[in-house]
Amino acid sequence: MTDFSLEKRQLCDIQGRLFELSLTHGYDSPAFINTFMNSRAAAALDDTYDRLQWAGEEYILEELEEESGGLKKAGETYPAEVMYWAGYTYRYWHYYTGETSQEIYKTADAKTMDECWLGFHTLDVAMAVDDLKEIFDQKHG
Repeated sequence: MTDFSLEKRQLCDIQGRLFELSLTHGYDSPAFINTFMNSRAAAALDDTYDRLQWAGEEYILEELEEESGGLKKAGETYPAEVMYWAGYTYRYWHYYTGETSQEIYKTADAKTMDECWLGFHTLDVAMAVDDLKEIFDQKHG
């Protein structure tokens, strides 16, 4: 990525921490990821500039909770490392390809991210994105 500014890296980190924070609130990980990636909150983070980008993960989580009418509790939870990596990678993916959060989620849903974490979390993030896109293409080609 040629234009991967400090601000963009910080937003990747905020989104990673947001995903991690969902665990401390007891949210179902697959449901949380699905809700977030298809939310107005995610669309706001995709935007060139939105006030939500600098609100911090606690505020974003409150916005998402309000927007969704309540996030699903209990159920399946992923390890914190998986959640952080998924959140960070999804945001990086947006900057890397220009795809929206909704488009990205259609390519790599929560289950895919959980399954791929072990093999992909040590890769360069751009390489992980390319591999996730390739997996989707192979399944749907």
